[in-house]
Amino acid sequence: MRSKWQRFRESYFLFSFLRDPVAYISFTVLVILVFSAFAAPLIAPHNPYDMSTIDIMDSELPPAWSAQGNSAFLLGTDAQGRDMFSTILYGMRVSIIIGVGAVALQAFIGIIVGLLSGYVRKLDTILMRIADVQLSFSTYMVAIFIGAIFQTVFGVGDYEKVAIPLLILIIGLAEWPQYARTVRASVLAERKKEYVEAARVIGLSKIRIMWRHILPNALSPVLVISTVQVANAIMSEAALSFLGLGMPVTKPSLGSLITAGFEYIFSGSWWITIFPGIVLVGLIFVINLLGDWVRDFLNPKLYKG
Repeated sequence: MRSKWQRFRESYFLFSFLRDPVAYISFTVLVILVFSAFAAPLIAPHNPYDMSTIDIMDSELPPAWSAQGNSAFLLGTDAQGRDMFSTILYGMRVSIIIGVGAVALQAFIGIIVGLLSGYVRKLDTILMRIADVQLSFSTYMVAIFIGAIFQTVFGVGDYEKVAIPLLILIIGLAEWPQYARTVRASVLAERKKEYVEAARVIGLSKIRIMWRHILPNALSPVLVISTVQVANAIMSEAALSFLGLGMPVTKPSLGSLITAGFEYIFSGSWWITIFPGIVLVGLIFVINLLGDWVRDFLNPKLYKG
């Protein structure tokens, strides 16, 4: 009997993946970025959270290859004297956590709402109108409203402590209708098929039919959406940081690093914004490329083989 690993090695998924240079190069770059982010305490030469190791006299040093650069700071330093290379690694970890966490929340809410809306017809109109109302508010409007209230009521100090889970909650609550509508459409198509009718005939409950039979057959579009939504969530966090409602400067993300260095870009300290910006664009780019490949692979009408 073949093992799971043997079946995976012989699968059409792996065969197709290895035949597409864009897919495996993007995946390799993404793995390197994610590993670098979560291994930051081991890889980074400095700890941007340890104020005892930061000297304000080292602020705004250019990259090491510049004439005024310091070999101890490969990509230079920011306005607080933090090593840019180390801060980018730690900031990228925060951005990835927020992106993945927000998408997990979106998927959880959206899948439940989509299943109920598509299978329980009495709930369809109510749930979809709620989704329509939610879609009428942009992510940034919801984030500005909740973030501003929280900072006003609890203060900046407490906001710093809960910034990551709060941003996950804000972005997750703002984007769940994307999943709900997609899952609902898949459920409406699946509920008419013979295997669902057979499950009803033998007396299975609606919950069991939805979760054990319909949901596994409706997950393909969810996987496609998730790859795109991770990139969107990371961009949303960066945009909120630019507006002052994202991560605080003391706990940097890629977005807050770009924002913090924006006021220095015209004074000559271009590296404070440019390097985090390059990493952010690269991270989103490879995620979107992988999302495109997954979409094409799961759609036989689009995938050329």
